[in-house]
Amino acid sequence: MGFLDKLFGKPTKEERQVANLKIGIILGSTRQGRVSPQVGQWVKGIADKRGDADYEIVDIADFKLPFLGETSGDEPGIQAWSQKLSSLDGFVFIVQEYNHSITGALKNALDMAREEWNNKAAGIVSYGSTGGARAAEHLRGICGELKIADVRTHPTLSLFTDFENFTTFKPADLHLNNVNTMLDEVVAWSGALKTLR
Repeated sequence: MGFLDKLFGKPTKEERQVANLKIGIILGSTRQGRVSPQVGQWVKGIADKRGDADYEIVDIADFKLPFLGETSGDEPGIQAWSQKLSSLDGFVFIVQEYNHSITGALKNALDMAREEWNNKAAGIVSYGSTGGARAAEHLRGICGELKIADVRTHPTLSLFTDFENFTTFKPADLHLNNVNTMLDEVVAWSGALKTLR
């Protein structure tokens, strides 16, 4: 980069690459009465203030995915899911703990694609009675198989202290730093992994 470029602020190749990153905030539950949209919107609100990538909510319920292996695989929802994942450079999974693991809907959505996940980064925001930690650990194993590089920082939200009556999301202020650190890592890794695709 020349002197005038530096002086007038022309972005570097690395800055342009990061500015074009697209990060999907994936809601991992489809059940009636779910609280994942509240958590997802909270994460997106924090992320949008950063200006370091384009963030969007990706609700797996919108795709109406059939169970893997029980259909022809030609359903419009499957093609739309594949196209959405292909358009993204990284992910933030909003994960609920069901019986010490992730939801069946999220597992099905993960299994419904393969190469679309490869060489991308992901962060995890989990919630449950123990902060969703056990579900997040199961998700990390799945991410490894799908060649998703999951980042270390992991905000955990408690149903007892971060939700009023287990339904209204009221996160403690202490989570803000963890979410921003997690997003720092997701953006950095997403930019680095983009060079592999």
